[in-house]
Amino acid sequence: MKTKFNQVEQFLKLIFSIAAVLFSLSGTAQLKGGHILGSSGLKSGSQAPENTLSVYIPGYIYTANCMRNADGNKVGNPDFSMFLTGIGASYISNFKILGANYGATLLVAFASNTIQGNYIDSNSPFAFTDMLLQPVQLGWHNKKADFVFSYQLYLPTGKYKLGASDNSGLGMYINEFSGGTTLYFNDKKTFHFSVLAAYEINSKKKDTEIKTGDILSIEGGIGKTFYCMNTEKTAPKGILNAGLIYYMQYKVSDDKIPLGTTVLEGEKDRTGGLGAELNYFHIKSSTSAGFRWVSEVDAINRLQGNTFFITLAHVFSLKKE
Repeated sequence: MKTKFNQVEQFLKLIFSIAAVLFSLSGTAQLKGGHILGSSGLKSGSQAPENTLSVYIPGYIYTANCMRNADGNKVGNPDFSMFLTGIGASYISNFKILGANYGATLLVAFASNTIQGNYIDSNSPFAFTDMLLQPVQLGWHNKKADFVFSYQLYLPTGKYKLGASDNSGLGMYINEFSGGTTLYFNDKKTFHFSVLAAYEINSKKKDTEIKTGDILSIEGGIGKTFYCMNTEKTAPKGILNAGLIYYMQYKVSDDKIPLGTTVLEGEKDRTGGLGAELNYFHIKSSTSAGFRWVSEVDAINRLQGNTFFITLAHVFSLKKE
């Protein structure tokens, strides 16, 4: 009798788990990818200087104030915010591949209120989330433009269980390829425009046949570089970058959830936003601080809100004296 009761209990848990995922795909909701919108902005198509190691602490906040359906109409007014932080390191070498400097990046992160789909895991605690590993980053530098290409892998190191409300990870491997450029409009390279496109391919979620569709993200900005001179006006003491930034994201292929012999497919979603960026690099201390804000002005089948991104970094020079 107890065995039958356990079987019924397990069956009900499975039904509730499937229902939670179906809700995530119904109407306006879509499954989430790993790319963090707002992580790139001004000069997104440029690589850091060679022979440097940058250690940084990101602070990401996303607040949603409405949900949009397939027609772009409001279907809800959520009061929601997601937070992510961690510690990362980015290394740029003087080793050349096809004329480009080779680099690599690692980010270990923690997050709260992780969005699994555009349904909200509001009970998700602040916990270890998925890691980002970028084993390949190539950067080219020309007189009028910079170019970058990279491959990054999101590792499912955060907690994930189908239907759980306290998941801190997405439960899937994500392969992402990105490429971009920064164009300079004057010889001093102080006036610039950038664009970076990233395409992510998602695996099936842990212990399921659920698969998030491929996602295309585009980010960049237009800005101006200012050199802040010392008191004697003989040399710069800092470098200030300021300007307008944007991002766009599109679900390229459908989400897929097998249910028996049927495969459910959610409607594709998209979003777009405009904002501003300000960052300052202090030359003597080799430290930088940056702030980005983007307000989403368009959303289809997903949450709509504001993105805030703060970054603190220290740059170590590896050049031999």
